[in-house]
Amino acid sequence: MSRHRFEAAVEVAVAALGPSRGKDLVGLLAKQRSRERTLIELATPGVAAAVAEVYDAMEVEAVPLAEAAAYARGYVAAVLRARDRVQVRTVWSGPSSSAVPVRATAQVLIEVIDQAHEELLAMTYAARPYPALTRALTEATSRGVETHIVVETLAGARGLLSGREPADAFASVPGLRLWHWARDRSAPFQSRQHAKLAVADRRTLFLGSANLTESASRRNIEAGVLVSGGEAPRRAAEHVVELQRLGILQPMDAVGSKSASRRP
Repeated sequence: MSRHRFEAAVEVAVAALGPSRGKDLVGLLAKQRSRERTLIELATPGVAAAVAEVYDAMEVEAVPLAEAAAYARGYVAAVLRARDRVQVRTVWSGPSSSAVPVRATAQVLIEVIDQAHEELLAMTYAARPYPALTRALTEATSRGVETHIVVETLAGARGLLSGREPADAFASVPGLRLWHWARDRSAPFQSRQHAKLAVADRRTLFLGSANLTESASRRNIEAGVLVSGGEAPRRAAEHVVELQRLGILQPMDAVGSKSASRRP
């Protein structure tokens, strides 16, 4: 018997929840929890409507809870398997080439942010206010994504950056946590935080030459790669988290990130 509405509802709900919380939905269905109880248990911003639709579709298409749990379990497992498949694609800013189709930096960067459901980590050297980026980051934090950005400071750049602090580009994003590289200023050598990357949920990594600025994303010639699945996104995120844990990367108290605590 066809279950088109129910199957579509599960797809939307798991996309909104992410695989981890999707497993929680499976468990609640298996325990035959009511719609009201499930909505309380999965109280995450932006997911209530999607979860409610699962129950609506179950009622309309007469899907028993045990069958619903089995289908959702299989769907989450398929999502996890697909996530582990590795895809590597090139990304460019600047002039296009009809001979070699590529993804545009601005488009890919926003897509990576939009894909995050649990965690978003990013690093940049320079940063300037960029409305499309600010909007995507604000939407991410509003749906509960733990968002951390590592930026260079004017002092750390030692004269190679001018104007306002790069961190100021993100000051309007509520809930976003900003970090910087705490270096020994008495050291005889100069070093800079020059990494540019974004990692969504430890499964999608965008790595390249572009800073988090509109000029880098849209006008300059910049090159990068988008890695989906495999170990590279996870290992990149783990490295950033470990640098935070060790205190090499520290919160920028001046812009409101007081907490240095991190998950393991």
